[in-house]
Amino acid sequence: MDQEKMALHLVLFWSWLCASVLFGLPFTPTLDLDVTPRTTVLFKGLLGGRWFSSSTQNYTTLLLEDTAGVLYVGARSAIFSLDTRDITAEGSSHMIKWEVPTGQKLQCLNKGRDNQTECFNHIRFLQRFNETHLYVCGTHAFRPLCTYIDTDHFTMASGFEDGREKCPYDPTKGYTGLFVDGEMYTASQYDFRSTPDIRRNYPYPVVKTEEGPIRWLLEANFVGSALVRESVNSSIGDDDKIYFFFTERNQEQTPFFSQTRVARVARVCKGDWGGQRTLQKKWTSFLKARLVCSIPDYEFHLNVLHSVFLVEVQPAQNSIFYGVFGLERMNVKTSAICQYSIKNVQKVFDGPFMETQESKWTEYMGKVPEPRPGSCITDAFRAKGINSSRDLPDEVLNFARRHPLMSRHVRPQQERPLLLKRNVGYTQIAVHRVRALDGQSYHVLFIGTDEGWLHRAVEVRGRVHIIEELQLFEKPQPVDRLVISQSQRSIYIGSPTGVLQLPLSTCGRYTSCFNCVFARDPFCGWNGSACIDIESQPGRSSLIQDVLNGNRGCKNTTEGPTVSRIRSVMAGDDVLLQCELRSNLAVPQWMFNNHELQGYGLDSGFRVGTDGLLLIGARAEQSGCYVCFAMENGVRVLAANYTVWVRSEAAQPALFPATERPLPSPPIPPGPMPLPQTFRNMETVYISMVAILGGLCFVLTVVLLYVSFCVHTNRRRKQGSARNERKCSAHLELKTISSRCNGERAERDDCIAGETTVEGLLQIVPGEGQSSPSKDSLPPAPPLPAPPPLPSTEYSNGLSATLPSVLRKMNGNSYVLLRQTDPETTSPLYYSFTEELNRILEKRKHTQLVTSQPDESSV
Repeated sequence: MDQEKMALHLVLFWSWLCASVLFGLPFTPTLDLDVTPRTTVLFKGLLGGRWFSSSTQNYTTLLLEDTAGVLYVGARSAIFSLDTRDITAEGSSHMIKWEVPTGQKLQCLNKGRDNQTECFNHIRFLQRFNETHLYVCGTHAFRPLCTYIDTDHFTMASGFEDGREKCPYDPTKGYTGLFVDGEMYTASQYDFRSTPDIRRNYPYPVVKTEEGPIRWLLEANFVGSALVRESVNSSIGDDDKIYFFFTERNQEQTPFFSQTRVARVARVCKGDWGGQRTLQKKWTSFLKARLVCSIPDYEFHLNVLHSVFLVEVQPAQNSIFYGVFGLERMNVKTSAICQYSIKNVQKVFDGPFMETQESKWTEYMGKVPEPRPGSCITDAFRAKGINSSRDLPDEVLNFARRHPLMSRHVRPQQERPLLLKRNVGYTQIAVHRVRALDGQSYHVLFIGTDEGWLHRAVEVRGRVHIIEELQLFEKPQPVDRLVISQSQRSIYIGSPTGVLQLPLSTCGRYTSCFNCVFARDPFCGWNGSACIDIESQPGRSSLIQDVLNGNRGCKNTTEGPTVSRIRSVMAGDDVLLQCELRSNLAVPQWMFNNHELQGYGLDSGFRVGTDGLLLIGARAEQSGCYVCFAMENGVRVLAANYTVWVRSEAAQPALFPATERPLPSPPIPPGPMPLPQTFRNMETVYISMVAILGGLCFVLTVVLLYVSFCVHTNRRRKQGSARNERKCSAHLELKTISSRCNGERAERDDCIAGETTVEGLLQIVPGEGQSSPSKDSLPPAPPLPAPPPLPSTEYSNGLSATLPSVLRKMNGNSYVLLRQTDPETTSPLYYSFTEELNRILEKRKHTQLVTSQPDESSV
């Protein structure tokens, strides 16, 4: 019976494994949205960077005053004032130390807090209070305090205010805050025993969210807030709204059990003062709705919000905001950027409400009282005698208390993400609006990662083109804050160890017309001799730029530095002709004597890779002119030019001096042409992989079912005749057969296991565990068919004849399959899966299945 369970467990395990592998493959929409950065710039290649740091840490709170040219930085136990022109300039930086007294640190330690991280004064709030002072709040070793800073002298006021209602105790809690017309709005879980709350703390009286009977916020983690001045129907501005963005525990019913958290947007009216009796000192205008960032038709939701950025335009209803989303599962790193409009948010808040019945949320189908709950006080309300929120009827306020959640979801523009990145953890986003040479305005996105990279991208026609990815720090650390200075054309990056200032664009990095145009950088244009910032050019009519397509304007396809060499080699040698591609989006195309090299099979004598073209066993007929073109955006540009002479051993090397033969002129490339079919139809690769893995799973499942059948058969034989009883080993072993079995038939004698010649890839053989007198032995499993032999020839230069597939990787991401295997042989995905399975089974080779109590985890 134990063996039956074991066989059943094995069948279920392999079925689950097959389903996970097959259905876990990437699908077409993610391939379209997972954009490869065009260029990768490592830390040593950064241009124009300026770095500021001191003895403290956690430079996470930034306040930019662009007109005054000052960047205020809140760090751990310190506040800095830096010059936006150059944050490293001597004499221009000022510091205020705000440390925690020893007695307060001891109290923090007595509360069980970490003396290395928590028992410090982490600056969490830093905003302009009036023309002469800043208002600043810090955690102060789990006893928050607030104070004022005189900006003229950059000194701290002598008095302190209690910050327990304005600043969180814990430096790691999500928090957001801003001053609006002299009023302070904050959102956080303030006390470590309290629930999350959105408050107006100044001036008094305090207005906050309701805690019961229906809690408006559930374990909310706030990431941002913004003011949207929507007072088109209000003469005194009390129709302006403050929006809050956060992630909280899910209240709604969902078919996906893994969605325990959900992204939200909430709003309150600036003129809300709470109710007279009902909702006294509570928001009467609080509403919240779900932010959806998912891939249509696949129910692939990214439901954790990390950062938001509002792009304000006029009228305010046309403003848009960008959100950075991630997966709830921390062990899977995937990020997305979604774009929303304030107009769509307003439509959702004007739609149907949700209600709760027996702990289940459903859409409210009853009558909504008048005036509509959650509305701001406008001139129309005042005409009816409702001059403030305290004049609202109790019926309206009771409805608002019990119906804070909206039924409809706020969906992204075009119903899909702008960008989806696998194996990347986005943390922050900032957006800058740029007017290009074509007269259109483009949004340039600056996106920071948890490993210290910055993706600089441009949104074009609802898609994102990543211009470049920059490694900001020598050692990985997260990007905690991004602030853009329009006047200085700089971006400031806050991190745990300091502040980095970078130019918004480095056009000088592009050394040719095609590099400048292919980048599709709205900041840059080609003036005929160099790539320059278009803002620095008075007359722009002569500049070349193509943000929409990235392939128009340049004429000479041979411009820029190229490799031109003559190679003289011995017959039979392997020769590697290198072709460096400066762009991650470019693919190589090789021409031999004005004919395109295609196939690259073993019989052809050629093999192409990311690093160049390999001539396998050079022959005399392979002498000639080899030209490498870099193909990008339908245009090909000359990248390398070689003349190869293949000589026999009897020939004298002096007959072919490299310095005496002039280089033949490269062939004139034709006009723009589409990319090869191999690189367009990547779907074929995934279809092949699905078919191969499905076949393997089917074979393994049949084998395991056969084992189970044998167990039942032997049990019946035991019951029918004790005379023919046979012993069955309690130890089954999945044995990995050496790869030498895949070679020639003459070598198969070395692949003997016991007394059985193994000709398959895997074999289930009896182990040497304890045998049971009540169990029959299992008959040998049928051998699996052997896969085709793997060519393993090594050449003198160490390059394999097969040139296995290679994935180009940048910033931890696998992007494009750039090296193809022989299309006439079995798919390399088959071998990679087989080798991986061999390694897994080899690790389990000695695992014993005890007959009395089999360990399911070992199965």
